[in-house]
Amino acid sequence: MPIEQASLLQELLSAYAPCGREEAVRAVCERELAPLVDETWTDPAGNLVGLVRGAGAGSGGEPGGRAGGAAPVVRVMAHMDELSMIVKRVEDDGTLRVEQLGVMYPGNFGLGPVAVLGDERELTGILTLGSEHTTAETTRVWETKPDQGDKAMDWSHVHVFTGLSAQELAAAGVHPGTRVCVHRSKRTLVELGEHVGSWFMDDRALITVALTAARLLREGGRRPAADVYFVFTTSEEMGGVGASYAARVLPGDVTLALDVGPAEAEYRTAVDEAPIVAYADAAVVYDVGVADHLCRLGAELGLPPTPAVFSSFESDASQAKSKGLSAQAALLCLPTLSTHGYEVVHARAIGNCARLLAAYLHRPVP
Repeated sequence: MPIEQASLLQELLSAYAPCGREEAVRAVCERELAPLVDETWTDPAGNLVGLVRGAGAGSGGEPGGRAGGAAPVVRVMAHMDELSMIVKRVEDDGTLRVEQLGVMYPGNFGLGPVAVLGDERELTGILTLGSEHTTAETTRVWETKPDQGDKAMDWSHVHVFTGLSAQELAAAGVHPGTRVCVHRSKRTLVELGEHVGSWFMDDRALITVALTAARLLREGGRRPAADVYFVFTTSEEMGGVGASYAARVLPGDVTLALDVGPAEAEYRTAVDEAPIVAYADAAVVYDVGVADHLCRLGAELGLPPTPAVFSSFESDASQAKSKGLSAQAALLCLPTLSTHGYEVVHARAIGNCARLLAAYLHRPVP
């Protein structure tokens, strides 16, 4: 992975962006995107949008977002939010009871330091289960022991220790609704041979793909066939909220989501350098013409994608299409080990996905 790319990815990984509080990641995206596009803005849903005007005359003004009746206007979406926690209540002793924002379990996060994003200041807490040296009297610990209750650890078992009183937490602006994230100290990008790992490759690695593709478009000196909207979306992990809004208000027929793709034998996918093109997920069947074209373009580039059907998965694009907000949907994935956990990707796959995306935006129809 090029040094600049790795540095950008690390900066994105280090920034907190729980659902509804994506401003730190949005600021990095805006800084990187602005020099590469013709116009940027933040919409009422909190999405960052960057427009690259297409080569076709009136490319964004045709009914249905078509350029001269041929090339479609494309909305490329990568989400800014991360799996996180939300404070359900503050106990009298300063303990925080939390619930998940997005599908994530305490064991996936790992017990340890968390950032509590108070209104007045950021605090550090510890996500903890409690002492293993306890008996059935301490039910929440006892029932998770493999030689006792043998129950999977869930959010009802854990809490956040803050070391502060309820009054001190209130003064820091901590209350029900406060977001809690895996602490920055646990977000260092780790190299594993040809691979790199961290929490929140979903979707920071794909934001890096989008920004790299935008750079390839600019450095290539050619306009895309039609208008392209790069959309960095909010609250994907809670139902594709930002993407659905953007698909409703922006021109275009095609919504192409960038996301992690599970590397599992079930799908005949591996954590390698080949992009994944999805043909279906749990919400929709993706548009076969777009998926086929992505596969052909990848083969032309010497990057033949892996086709996949994901039975337990949804994306910004499938959320938008399932709600009738996008005529067509496509999904380009970065093959990822341990999705919604400590995620690992092939270092070259980020650049390969970006090359394929840029090629598609130049030639979105066969």
